[in-house]
Amino acid sequence: MGEKKQAIYDASTLGKPKMLILGLQHMFAMFGATILVPILVSKNFNGQGISVQVTLFFAGIGTLLFHLISKGKVPAFLGSSFAFLGGFATVAGLSAGKYANMDYGEKFQYACGGIVVAGLMYLILAVFIKLVGVKRVMRFLPPVVTGPIIMCIGLSLAPSAIDNIKVNVPLALIALLVVVVANIWGKGMIKIIPILLGVVISYIVALGMQFAGMTNADGSAIIDFAPIAAASWVGVPKFVFAKFDITAILVMAPIALATMMEHVGDISAISATTQNNFIEDPGLHRTLFGDGLATAVAGMFGGPANTTYGENTGVLELSKVYDPKVVRIAAVYAIVISFVPKLTDIIGTMPTAIIGGISFILYGMISAIGVRNVVENKVDFTKSRNLIIAAMILVSGLGIPDGISITIGSTVIHLTSLAIAAIIGILLNAILPGNDYDFGVNHKGDINRGVSFNNIEEE
Repeated sequence: MGEKKQAIYDASTLGKPKMLILGLQHMFAMFGATILVPILVSKNFNGQGISVQVTLFFAGIGTLLFHLISKGKVPAFLGSSFAFLGGFATVAGLSAGKYANMDYGEKFQYACGGIVVAGLMYLILAVFIKLVGVKRVMRFLPPVVTGPIIMCIGLSLAPSAIDNIKVNVPLALIALLVVVVANIWGKGMIKIIPILLGVVISYIVALGMQFAGMTNADGSAIIDFAPIAAASWVGVPKFVFAKFDITAILVMAPIALATMMEHVGDISAISATTQNNFIEDPGLHRTLFGDGLATAVAGMFGGPANTTYGENTGVLELSKVYDPKVVRIAAVYAIVISFVPKLTDIIGTMPTAIIGGISFILYGMISAIGVRNVVENKVDFTKSRNLIIAAMILVSGLGIPDGISITIGSTVIHLTSLAIAAIIGILLNAILPGNDYDFGVNHKGDINRGVSFNNIEEE
């Protein structure tokens, strides 16, 4: 029994067949969440958004780039980020200035340009942290700022989940219930892949409903099989090149403020799981640089922003195999699958209601992470400055759904609600007196925010 619980840092001792199986486990852990992003984005752009093939390709390539930059030491998998969904939806809906008569395909290219700049922001922060140290940086991003921003990300996406659920409420509820049951009562792999199970089981139910002659609430078919028949078994992912415009950049780039915090939290969690301090070695600056480079490269060729996946940290905890080579095997799997259009088109027939049911809980979880960020860092809301900062972020982030357009000369600059909220929060925190956040004092809070160097709680 003792041998089974011992951590394994070199998976080659298990043999190649077992390593391949362990890599497959990591791929399944990330698969469910990763493929939802292109499906959701494509609906915003009327079918001209990110393809599942491109997403899987850059999940694999991004993971390998991350491992290269981080010296191959960190067992992290990079999948597509949900945090940028609101930004994609906003760019798809732009109708002022040059976007007035632009088709969805070109709008998507400009959204990708914003993703590239968001990735470059990671690189800037990585260099900055290397030069000045994480403690000074965190003073400008205390939990009273980052917590409410993260809440806004999830809450601003909630209406789209509800709209999707309305297409077929029973099917959406099945997807939602499967995720909840698997996550709460599941054991072993069941508990690790609740999203994938929710997608697969509800899709099987959708097939049954389709063959039974049932339809969506508006009378449309639950599943459209036409694309599958036309798809080939082998094909190159359809890459598109990013275009750049200040409006789209200001829509997408500020979202990186929140995702960078997510990255730091994931690296800290992996450090705690594997009992290796990856924040110091290879260093937070390297992991941020790797994540940012992966995001920028993906955006340049029509892929989504990447982010380190907590699902794969759960696989590490379950298997006790901490060898990064296993994660790199999963990355290779993702790349190979991206060249099988038949399989990716089967995934692309996912009913809208299933997406709604899955995203309903995912968006809520994003907001809950923001709440946890505030609670675990013991933000003192008896102080007026903290109340004002949080209130201004929440109201601007949720109360201006269409954002604000500013015309400078002949250029129309559109600021999304999230961009406005982030700018207001950071400025108020810098200007208002009484900043009470001191990095390193509340160790439990710092650990859960992912900015603790030792991951050791102190009473």
